[in-house]
Amino acid sequence: MPIALENVGIAVRDIDATIAFFTDLGLEVVGRDTVSGDWADTAVGLDGNHARIAMLQTPDGHGRLELFEYIHPDAIETEPTLPNEIGMHRVAFSVDDIDASLEIAARHGCHPLRGVANYQDIYRLAYVRGPSGIIVMLAQDLTRG
Repeated sequence: MPIALENVGIAVRDIDATIAFFTDLGLEVVGRDTVSGDWADTAVGLDGNHARIAMLQTPDGHGRLELFEYIHPDAIETEPTLPNEIGMHRVAFSVDDIDASLEIAARHGCHPLRGVANYQDIYRLAYVRGPSGIIVMLAQDLTRG
């Protein structure tokens, strides 16, 4: 049976700010909606589920993020995860110019956890703390001309 990754879902505090961050990095909004009702309760496993959602994708159409801003039940604030905690670790994107991408992230108040690393002159990598504490890895392939 074939399987394909559909998307990665992320609950956020402010869907508009999160959309602005990811679209500035280069993702495209492919849809927005507000969802609720029995089908949403069943699918998500929350009674009275009511959320604003947005689907974003990479320009090549292969990677998608689905963002959720809960209206009901209230979103539960948690501490941002650390890279070594069990659970959702990070979302990673390939970028052509990591320095330009970091400048975009900084305009949204999002900065690297430590800096930019060089992995064997193959990749320049940075983990950025994005909106709602999401860890976003940016990777520039240095082997591409």
